[in-house]
Amino acid sequence: MHALSDRELFLALQYAKSLDENAGRELIGRFQNEQPALAQAVFGVFPIMIGQIDQAISHCFMDLCFDVICVFEQAFGRLPAQKTIDVAWLEKQAALVDSELQALMPTGTMDPKIRDSLQDRFKQRDRDEIAQTGLVNFMHDSINVFAAENASSTEAIRIAQTMIYVVIRLLTSLYQHSAGQQA
Repeated sequence: MHALSDRELFLALQYAKSLDENAGRELIGRFQNEQPALAQAVFGVFPIMIGQIDQAISHCFMDLCFDVICVFEQAFGRLPAQKTIDVAWLEKQAALVDSELQALMPTGTMDPKIRDSLQDRFKQRDRDEIAQTGLVNFMHDSINVFAAENASSTEAIRIAQTMIYVVIRLLTSLYQHSAGQQA
């Protein structure tokens, strides 16, 4: 796995936009069958969190998640099936995401020292993995454009951008872990 070049990203996004409804349903169905836990988070839990604040941004988020899944499949091949991934690794990823989300979200009652420590760990982990910076930036820009056209809440925008970043990080981790298992 590697960081996508601008050209690779453009071609993968172009592919995502070219899919017809049937191909899109097939891709989502396969994603839900092969990665049920991740699919539930991406298309269930995360949109509900966003939708509690702004329903329109929640729908935008789900559309962009579809694009992200298409980009990863186009650039790196089919997503590894959940049943082929070590359960302990999956549990560790879930725990990391939970603590990182708590560190990224300014609301809550977390001790500031603990939040700072978690944010530092999050930044270090981000440096250790392959970053899909171009994809993250494109998705954040897409959310901003949508929000500007729909007078969306600042909080919903921030949460949607955080969640899309998390989705990209999870998919990156999943592909990297899968590649490591095959090596």
